[in-house]
Amino acid sequence: MSLPGITPQEFSYLQAATTGFNEQQLHGFLMIYGGRRRNPDDMLLYCILGFFVPGLPRFLLNQVGMGVLYFFTYGLCGIGTIIDLVNHKSLAAEYNQRMVFESLQMVKMGSIQQ
Repeated sequence: MSLPGITPQEFSYLQAATTGFNEQQLHGFLMIYGGRRRNPDDMLLYCILGFFVPGLPRFLLNQVGMGVLYFFTYGLCGIGTIIDLVNHKSLAAEYNQRMVFESLQMVKMGSIQQ
């Protein structure tokens, strides 16, 4: 798997999630997941940019409500942005786990329709 910034925990999670997939399903899954996945190193950059564009990391993680809250409160007076900066790896990991589930559902739906 050629995913930049992949951690051993994420790799083992992906292996467990894709057991029993044939080559075509695995390729389809990697195409979908690779396009949706957030690199933890990129999340660090987005969190730093969150000081200039409040709520940016939350919008990129599809947390629109929190993004709007951060935007109008300037990152909860900067405290929320600092917390996001410290927790950028766990934010990316939680988002990526949701994307694994969604990607698996899309691949399974595609294989059922064929």
